[in-house]
Order: sequence, then structure tokens, then C-alpha cells
Amino acid sequence: MAITRARGRHRRPSRLTRTSATAAGVAALTTAGVLGTLASPAGAAQPEPEGSALAGAIAVDEVGTSLAEKIAAQADAQESAADAAAAKRKAEAEAERRAQEAKRKARAERTAEERAARAAERRRLNAYVAPVSGSYVSTGYRTGGAIWSSGSHTGVDFHAASGTPVHAVGRGTVVSTGSGGAYGNEVVLKMHDGTYTQYGHLSSIGVSAGQSVTPGQQLGLSGATGNTTGPHLHFEARTGPDYGSDMDPVAYLRSHGVDL
Repeated sequence: MAITRARGRHRRPSRLTRTSATAAGVAALTTAGVLGTLASPAGAAQPEPEGSALAGAIAVDEVGTSLAEKIAAQADAQESAADAAAAKRKAEAEAERRAQEAKRKARAERTAEERAARAAERRRLNAYVAPVSGSYVSTGYRTGGAIWSSGSHTGVDFHAASGTPVHAVGRGTVVSTGSGGAYGNEVVLKMHDGTYTQYGHLSSIGVSAGQSVTPGQQLGLSGATGNTTGPHLHFEARTGPDYGSDMDPVAYLRSHGVDL
């Protein structure tokens, strides 16, 4: 069992001090005649010389001193071991706290990154883009002329050399593809907001009916199929999937954030 010793300002007398005190006490008892009165009854052997008694007292004191020092050393060692164990437990607890904090921080960062990625993906999917990158409107909406059966342009033409990639202006589903009469090869999309867009005069088509598309996804390549005087993209915005439900394509794109 652990042995403790009292702490305080009072220190245990040194071995020399205790030995001197013992010797002084023996001498004082001898001088006072006390040791003589403690002798054996009459007829017994004479008491040992004063020096022998002093030597015995010193020997006993030395044994006591040695034992006390061993006990004190053992107490010090146990105290040091307890302090070391406490320090180790504290260090381990601190390390565990830091590890848990690092995990919590990593989880929070991961969650924030995932949220940011989802938000960016939502923005991308809800974004609108121009149908031909870096192009411009070469023929405006409702432009009149004999070339159009209705007497006016039902969409806008984007300048595009044959074979230029044509993109979906937003997220939607392919409603139809193939020949559209005067429109040549066309693709019609139903947009995620319920409106429709049409892409005409394509030289090739790269999507099929029922397919989902995302903003900027390539639908095909521009060309000069159908009723046209040269390669370009005919683009329409519609309230329905069929001819005659057209609306201003430029206003439509601008209302969705596309700068033309």
C-alpha cells in the first residue's frame, strides 16, 4: 500500500542532529544518575560503561534513520509515479480531444463543400446559355419577307458556319428530332420551365427523343438543310411544341440571364 508522508514547512531532523540529540540525552541521564537507578537488583552484574550505552543508542537511531529514509524514498517514488500517470492521462485526454475536434472540423468542411457543390450544380442546371457560343443574331424576330411562309420570321438566325456545335440553351427533354420540312433537320426541346425551344437547319443531330439534356449540351451541328439561303442556326422559343406558338427568342433568352 502507498505510504505518504506529511508535507509542510517542518523538516525531519537530519541524521546528525538526531544522533547528537540521542547522545546528549544519554549523557544527561547518566549525569543525573538515572541510568544508575535502572541497573539490575542487588547482586546483579555492574551496568555497562557509559560509552556502550551511547553506542547502542546511536546504533538504534541509525537503524531507525535508515528505515525512515527508505520509507521517505518509497513515498517520493510513489508520488512521482502518480504524478507521471496523471500527466500521461491528461496528455492522452488532450490528444483525444484534439483528434475529435479535427474529425468534427473535417466533417464540417466536407459538409460545406458538398453543399457548395450541390448549390453550384443547381445553378448550372437552372442556367441558360446562348445556342451558339460567340455568335450573334444575323436575322431578327418578326423580320418580314417572302422567304417565310408566314410572311415573317418566327425565330432568330444565329450566324454559324456549317458544322458549328449547337447547344441546348437550358435544361430540358428532347421532344422530337428529324426533318421539320422548311426547318430541315431540327431538334425540339421541352424546357424545365414548361416552355419549348427549337433548333433548325442542322447538318447533323446528336440526341434522340426522350433524352434529358443539360445547359450547354451539344444537340448537333449547324448546317443549311431545309429552306435556307446558307448555313446558320434557326432558333425559336415557343409556348408549345408546334409551329405557330412562337415568342420573341431574344427576350426569352435575356429573361433567363443570357446576354446577347
